[in-house]
Amino acid sequence: QVQLVESGGRLVQAGGSLRLSCAASGLTLSRYAMGWFRQAPGKEREFVAAVSASGGTTDYADAMKGRFTISRDNAKNTVYLQMSSLKPEDTAVYYCAASSSLSSSWVPDKMAQYLFWGQGTQVTVSS
Repeated sequence: QVQLVESGGRLVQAGGSLRLSCAASGLTLSRYAMGWFRQAPGKEREFVAAVSASGGTTDYADAMKGRFTISRDNAKNTVYLQMSSLKPEDTAVYYCAASSSLSSSWVPDKMAQYLFWGQGTQVTVSS
């Protein structure tokens, strides 16, 4: 049974930093591209960042470039999202997702491309 468990979300002040973790079990993480998505109240879930199965390729939504960094540790079956210069508009539930990788360098950015999802972790940025 595949499980993705996010952690690290909390209340933080604007301008602060936060690191989210996604612990995976029931799958061989090195075979999956991994992504982070987020959903703010009243809005659709949106792409945040993705990392290829090999870890060598990353992709970010424009609003996150330069502020967020996605990384992975396949040995620990964990994916991370380091967030800095946080803004109130970053407030959302953040979800981790796994995509069966078509290639070691593929970085999917569409929800439909992901097979497995976590339950999410709440990030709240106060102004």
